Amino acid sequence: MAQSKTQRFSPRGSKESIEAGLSFQPEFDADGLIPAIVSDADTGEVLMFAWMNADALALTIEQGVGHFWSRSRRALWKKGEESGNVLRVVELRTDCDQDVVWLRVTVAGDGLACHTGRRSCFYRSVPLGPAPHDALHPVPQKEPRKR
Repeated sequence: MAQSKTQRFSPRGSKESIEAGLSFQPEFDADGLIPAIVSDADTGEVLMFAWMNADALALTIEQGVGHFWSRSRRALWKKGEESGNVLRVVELRTDCDQDVVWLRVTVAGDGLACHTGRRSCFYRSVPLGPAPHDALHPVPQKEPRKR
């Protein structure tokens, strides 16, 4: 019988083992998801944020390519499968509570990580200061590096 993806990760242990131990004990939320931050491995630029379920996380680790869970489509997806802008994982880290993962990646294809055709999904900023808080400002996009 095939091993389920969730059994591939260590069970959650004590606070000490989670924060100081060397076993990967990811904490998925009530919907079975864990947040995933994705940044460029060379520049540190934040490219996207997405959710992973246990299957997506296991596939990402096993294949070295970013897989995620679409909450709107309720389906597993491999980033770049259609566009060719596949996320090749250089390093995968977790935070102190092991309830977030951070993927440092290189982007294949055109080097675009956003489905809108932009380099990064974070292409607008919210101005800080007194109200109102209803305006967005465009952020200049860096040209993707040619690979």
